[in-house]
Amino acid sequence: MMANSQLRTSSSDRWFLGVCGGLAEWTGISSVWFRLFFLLTAIPGGIPGVTLYLLMWLVMPKGR
Repeated sequence: MMANSQLRTSSSDRWFLGVCGGLAEWTGISSVWFRLFFLLTAIPGGIPGVTLYLLMWLVMPKGR
């Protein structure tokens, strides 16, 4: 069961654009895991992880 019914960027748990914080609020999983995931996908070549992160930022509604 999801912790929050709507996927939005986070206005309170944000380091950079609020994507990981929003995913954490939506799933109930710590934002640290999402940040680690995006970091690990960005290290090998950068393009897939960074592209996915920026795409999610563009698609996700802004947090209140």
